[in-house]
Amino acid sequence: MDALVDGHYRAEESGDLEAIVDGFTADAQHDVVGRPGDALHGGDQIAGFYRALFEEMRIDRFEPVRRWYGDDHVVDESILHATANGHPFGLEGRGRPVRSRFLHIFDFTDGLISRESAWIDLAAIQQQLSD
Repeated sequence: MDALVDGHYRAEESGDLEAIVDGFTADAQHDVVGRPGDALHGGDQIAGFYRALFEEMRIDRFEPVRRWYGDDHVVDESILHATANGHPFGLEGRGRPVRSRFLHIFDFTDGLISRESAWIDLAAIQQQLSD
């Protein structure tokens, strides 16, 4: 499970859409709490989400805080370090660094991620990018 989560984060850091999608089952769900709309389903929708995200923000690294494990899931708390290049979350980035706490729940099926649920401290990002 650690290898899958760490590989997922490394793919996000390198902007590797193919590696991100390859880490998910074909029918995977992807849900970012607070994002408009329902959870995403399948590789095409997941790739579309990350493609749009990478246009707005470069993910520099995830700083591990702690992880909790179940039989088929991991809860990961980390700190996102990123650079806001576009207009992430509707705010002007201007190439500024942002830092935010992040909580992920990853569910696994057959050695791949079958669901990713994420909560981000959006208030911290808004505070850092406000003028």
